[in-house]
Amino acid sequence: MSGVRDRQAVPDRARKRAIRALAAELGVAYSVAARLLTAEKPVLPAPRRPAFPIGEDEHRAWMFAAREQRTFRARVSDTQLATGLPLGRAAHLTRRFPPLRATGGIGALYHGDGRETVLAMLYATVVHETPSLLPPADELAWAAELGEETAVDVTCAAVDRAARHLLDEERWRLWPRIDAALTAGESRPDRQVRDAAITLGRELRSTSLRGSLDGARQTLDAVLVEVFEALPPGSRVPAGSGSATVVGVRWGQAGPPTGYQVRVDGETATTVLPYP
Repeated sequence: MSGVRDRQAVPDRARKRAIRALAAELGVAYSVAARLLTAEKPVLPAPRRPAFPIGEDEHRAWMFAAREQRTFRARVSDTQLATGLPLGRAAHLTRRFPPLRATGGIGALYHGDGRETVLAMLYATVVHETPSLLPPADELAWAAELGEETAVDVTCAAVDRAARHLLDEERWRLWPRIDAALTAGESRPDRQVRDAAITLGRELRSTSLRGSLDGARQTLDAVLVEVFEALPPGSRVPAGSGSATVVGVRWGQAGPPTGYQVRVDGETATTVLPYP
């Protein structure tokens, strides 16, 4: 089925919402956004965003440069994956924000062999506990067709933030909430939801995931800061006469970050800096 026919199948109200959202995101007129959406292969202006830290690894720099040169079809494939909750979005974010060997002697960021699994469990818990946060399916479909990660991020912002807030819970409270959500999902009539819950439930009961929680938190921090052009974990910032590395971001219930957690080079303690 062609992209044009797919678009015609979406209700007109969804099309208008998608045009308004794109116009606001790109800062262009409604008519310009409408032409971009109806073009067979739209070429969208690159959104402003902070560069994801790449450290001093030249190969990583090359990998990120190559990713920016993806074809439109490859971008759409990525954004379609990014709209799938819980498994697809977890897989997309894990690939998009690979492990980073940070400087300053603080070790790796965005790390953990179970990071994708933890992210999927967090999303499954949000879907179970607060389904009202899920964006309408037609809006997700339109955002995916744009081939721009930022458009999907804006659409999924409430879900991403709710997943991030789960990681502010004490760990002894978090795991029972995840377990309850997966147990409930295992009996859902929707096969996709049921299969995901069964798969994740097996991982929860057979694998130690504690070492992947920090990496999952940093991944969600990274996707949330882009909308506000704030600093993702791994960013280097001045600290007195030396330098420090952002290792986490603090969030309120809404709006931009409330602060950064940083680690000064050569120190083990974490310091909180205000935003911006």
